[in-house]
Parts: sequence; C-alpha cells; structure tokens
Amino acid sequence: MLTSLFIRNFAIVPQLELVLEPGLTVLTGETGAGKSILVDALMLALGARTDADNIRHGADSAEINAGLELHPEEDAAIWLQEHELYEEDSCVLRRLVYRNKPTKAFINARPVTLQLLRNFSQRIIDIHGQHEHQSLLRIETQRQIVDDFASLVKDVEKLATLYAELKRLQLQLDNLNSESSTRLHEIDLLRFQTSELEQMNLQDREFLQLEQEHAKLAHATELREGIEFCYQHLYDAEQYAVASTITQCLNELNGLLDYEPQLSQISDLINQASIHIDEATTQLRQLSSGIEVDPQRLDEVERRMSALLNLARKHQCEPDQLPRIHQELAHKLTAVEHTGTSIEGLQKSLQDAHEHYEKTADKLSKQRRISAANLSRLVTEQMQELGMKGGRFEVTVTERDRAVPTRFGFDDIIFQVSTNRSQPLRPLNKVASGGELSRISLAIQVITARVGRVPTLIFDEVDVGIGGGVAEIVGQRLRSLAQKRQVICITHLPQVAAQGNHHHQVKKYDDNGVRVTIIPLTDDERVQEIARMLGGVKITDQTMAHAYEMLSRTTHRAEPPSLSVVE
Repeated sequence: MLTSLFIRNFAIVPQLELVLEPGLTVLTGETGAGKSILVDALMLALGARTDADNIRHGADSAEINAGLELHPEEDAAIWLQEHELYEEDSCVLRRLVYRNKPTKAFINARPVTLQLLRNFSQRIIDIHGQHEHQSLLRIETQRQIVDDFASLVKDVEKLATLYAELKRLQLQLDNLNSESSTRLHEIDLLRFQTSELEQMNLQDREFLQLEQEHAKLAHATELREGIEFCYQHLYDAEQYAVASTITQCLNELNGLLDYEPQLSQISDLINQASIHIDEATTQLRQLSSGIEVDPQRLDEVERRMSALLNLARKHQCEPDQLPRIHQELAHKLTAVEHTGTSIEGLQKSLQDAHEHYEKTADKLSKQRRISAANLSRLVTEQMQELGMKGGRFEVTVTERDRAVPTRFGFDDIIFQVSTNRSQPLRPLNKVASGGELSRISLAIQVITARVGRVPTLIFDEVDVGIGGGVAEIVGQRLRSLAQKRQVICITHLPQVAAQGNHHHQVKKYDDNGVRVTIIPLTDDERVQEIARMLGGVKITDQTMAHAYEMLSRTTHRAEPPSLSVVE
C-alpha cells in the first residue's frame, strides 16, 4: 500500500509530505485548493510523462517520492524480486524533473527507465478517473479480472505452459522444414561419399603397408643383387668368403694358445663374429628367397595407392585417415536420415500438443463465460445503486481466430457499459464521463475486492454528477472496499467524506507566494470540514449538527463536538 507521498517544487507546492494509512482516506478542500495536484504528482512518481512547466516557479527541479509497504507474496514484490530491486517489505519510488535535462526515475534508490517504472507501478496503485493509470481500461486487465473472479489463475498458468510447449514444437518443426531441401542435398552427398569409401574396402594403416610393399617391388632386382653379393662375400666365395677366412683364423689361433694365453680372449671375440656371420648369411638367404620381381603386383600396388591418394585429396586428409573419415560420414548420414523420422515425430507431437491446448482452452473459455455472466449481473446491480439507473454492464467473451493460439487461449474479453437505457453498450474505454467511469470502476472493484491484485486504489471524480442518497451509497461502497484494499478518495461530497477512516484537508494559501498544504483532521475538525461541505456560504449550528450526525453514523462518536461555528 501507499504509506507516504513527498512533493517538492511541483506546480504550486514548495514542499509537502502526506502520511497515509490502511482503510479509506478522504481528501477534501475548496474548489481549486490543489487536490488534483496530489494525483498529478503521484502519477508522476508512477511514471507519467511530464515537462518543465510542472516545476514550481523559481525552482530548477521538482521531486516526488512515493513510499510503499509490500507483502512478499504480492505481485509487486515478486516483480521487484525478479528485477533484483526488492528490499525487505518496503519500497520507495522517486522521480526527479529538471528544466534543462531529462527526468530521472528510481526504484529503491536504483535508477530505472520510465517504462520499467510504469510496469512496476501498475501492480501497486490504480487511479480511477480520467487518467492514463486507469488499468481497467486495458484489455489485459479486463481479462485478468474475469479470470481472477472465477478463480482461474492456475488454469491460465497451465494453458500458458501448454502454449509455450506448442510454440517450442512449432519452432523446431519450422526449423527442420526450412532446412528440408538442404537436408535432402546433404543426404545425397553423404550417401555418395560413404558408398565410394565403402567400395574401397579400407583397412587400417593400409597406405603405409602399400608404401613399404611398393618400395620392395620397385627395387626387387637391386635388392636381390645386393643380397646375393653380400651372401657370396660372407659365405659362398671360394677363396675370399668371410666365413671361410674367419674359420681359418680361428684354427691358426687355437694352435698358438699354448704359447700366448692372451690369444684366448681374441679367439673368443672372433668366434662370436663367426656366429653373427652365420646368422646374417642365414637371414640373407631367407630374404633372397622371398624377393620376386613381379611387375603385375607392382602395377596393382601403384594403382591402389593412386586411388587412395585421390580420395584423400577429396576429403582433404591423409590417406591413412580415410577409414576414420568413412566412419564419421556414416554416422552423420544416419543422423541426417533420422531427421526425417524426427519431422514425422515432431508433427505427431505438435498435433497432440495442439489438441491438448485446444481442449484446455475450450474448458477455460466455458468457465470464463460463466464468470463473465455473473460479473456482468453483479456490476449491473451495483450501477443501479450508484446513480446509473437503467445502466448496464456486460463482459463480452468472443472467440478469436483458432488458427492463432495465444498464451491466454482463444478468448477476446471486453468490458462494455451503457450508463442509461437509451444508450447502447460501448467499450468501457469509450465512456466519456470521468465520474461515471470512476463509479463503474468502483462497482467492479467492490464486486471483485476479494480477488483484486492491486493493493491501493485512488478514486478521483467518483462523485461527479451525484448527490443525496446515491452519494452516501458511493461512500459506503468505498468504505466497504477499504476493508480489503487501501482506498484514497478525492471528493467534494460530505456523504462520501463522512465515510472515511482518515480525513485530510487540502488548503491553498497566498502568503509570500501561493502554496498548498495538507492537514490531517481530528474528529472535531472533521465535523467542521463536513459542515463546510454541507453549508455553503454560511455555516450554522444546524449545519454543524447535521455534520456531526453524518460522522457519528460511521465513526460511532460518543460525545458531540462543540457546535460553535468556525468563521
């Protein structure tokens, strides 16, 4: 709720602070005293547009602060938490207006944009009258009232969840469909590439093995000749074979061991050399027998290597990486081909989601129509008592294009009103009279008080064009509404003012410049103010008695005040 309003250098107000409490607070004063300035200043704190003309003459800037008390479960508190602006259970809105630079806005001392300030403000204060903060004129608010009145909040949240799933599936399907031609081309390319690689019957490390085989085949003659040369000189030459020479040396040394013992170590070394020579000649013989000059196989190897090199160039890789490339392309082909199945699955999921959404939306629509009929009847009944005899209020629920679902369903909800029998129903935002609009708003708020979300309601011009018994009923309705919400009413009617839980008088002074002040009234001062509102030019003792009687019916005063007339 609104706990305080501080104004500095705004219009004709040098400085003013108003402390507010729960219940019904009435603001009264002479015509032109400046009551509307309070509403204008508050609207500025809530994010309304302004200009330098609203700055008090002689000042360079104006400042308006609005103090608020919040409960953690309220929409406004939740909004602040979501925007990381929440501070305990209170909140301060601040607006600065300058002559020569842009205005500034703050929530809890942190700068915010005007749009953000307005988004927050519509959750805490609703001004009923000819003002832009009249939330009842917004289509989304009208739908919300019907849903709240019928206790459909959870059903609407469920539908919003279904709508979000519907949008997600549709977006997924649209993305897949938009890629359809590209996907088909990709499938054709992948099939060709995987088929080509598969036909090659690729083996791991094949190219390395082919290189080694090619080297062997290409130099077969040279290899054989070289091996035979070594074999001959190591083992098979008649006179100069290394093996034969080593054997002769060993025999010679063995005959000399008796004369020189150190020759034994040398003999052992030569003997080891003889063993190695024997092993080498054996391996040379084996290698020689495995080397063949095979031009046909050489041709086959060269053709295979050329094919692998060409394929590697296509895929921009090394030949030995081709088996891995083949595997990756095969996996990719499987995934892309599966996309076709995914589209069919998505289409089925989207159809199921749409059917579930429609079923839920249709059920919600039926409940809304019942709620709309009840709300229409009850508000119409209230209108008869609020000075609009023959007036009619109707909530119309019409079906919109079912091909274009929304998070709120298929319903367009509009509040329509006729203030007398001779007028047709018209949308609520087309009602010209500020007083009528305020009273219709009051009727709606009274009926929906138990489910209303905005904690503070301000009624301006609610008493325009009424008086007598109707004015008293308006006051009673405001007082009843104030049992559940904070209500602030600017009024000219004593019947309305007498119903207030708190009463403030707005006065304008002209001493060294025009200024406005607000005075909280005591019980006796309230009687004086009500008498002024009743009495006209001259206030009599009879007028004072009448004022006391009006207040005593609402405040249950035990003793009458002094009936002396204040001149």
